[in-house]
Amino acid sequence: MHASDSGLAVSWRSLVKYTSKNILACLGLVFSQWLGATITLVDNTDSEIVLAQPAQRIVSLAPHITELVFDIGAGDRLVGVVSHSDFPPAALDLPQVGSYKKVSYEIIAALKPDLILAFGSGNGWEMINHLRALGFTVYVDEPKTITDIATTVKNFGVLTGTETIAASKAQQFLKQAKALTEKYKDMNKVDVFYQVWDDPLFTINDTHLISDVIRLCGGRNIFSDALPLVPKISVEMVVRRNPEVIIASGMGEERPEWLDDWRQWESVNAVKNEQLYFIHPDLLQRHTLRILSGAEKMCAFVDQARAMD
Repeated sequence: MHASDSGLAVSWRSLVKYTSKNILACLGLVFSQWLGATITLVDNTDSEIVLAQPAQRIVSLAPHITELVFDIGAGDRLVGVVSHSDFPPAALDLPQVGSYKKVSYEIIAALKPDLILAFGSGNGWEMINHLRALGFTVYVDEPKTITDIATTVKNFGVLTGTETIAASKAQQFLKQAKALTEKYKDMNKVDVFYQVWDDPLFTINDTHLISDVIRLCGGRNIFSDALPLVPKISVEMVVRRNPEVIIASGMGEERPEWLDDWRQWESVNAVKNEQLYFIHPDLLQRHTLRILSGAEKMCAFVDQARAMD
């Protein structure tokens, strides 16, 4: 080999070595960024949530949150849930940290979550602030509209690294919601009383998610102006506002007997026209993708009341 050939070979080896080294360095940088990319987003209460990587150990503090995490394919990241987290059935096998109103901070700490998903109006700020004071990252979910549910689904996808399936679920959900909106948007308005419970008598105001479902169906919540979010009311107030349809969910799977207690108030239009209906609470009172199944039922009932005009 000539000297010049030898020098050329050395140069090529150096170039290959240099190039390979830089390619590997770039790949390493990209890989490390992929592994350790910071995730930053804002929750429903405008609080900034920061994660070093997609959450691997999640504690859910509401049954609807548990369901949504499973919906986006991240159920295997859940390490703890609250009582009544019973859908899907796989959720029943998860450790419980208490109820949505009272949790064991010791159990939560032992589970070492890198993310806690909380329900603002359900868990309450005392619990949420205490968890944050203990150093936990807490995302607060507080959907007030059907669109908010889609946003929650997409945000959960970002937090768990399951963006693709989450975005697909959210898109399909919004498509179904839009179809229902278009179907009922020009219909005559119907006065609706939604009953949460009988003793004490509770309903929902206009800022509650269920009110958004009522609007979607072309209904008017007769207690839209009441306070707070889930106000306590009286029978006399319901009679005075004279709903055209009464829809109740209660707490169980069967139609509550107390729904028929309204039959004694024969002056109420809903009673006169036999417009007393039950919808399973999981389909309306849990803020999940299944709420559109509840919306379809509600819209059908509102439509029947509309036909009485």
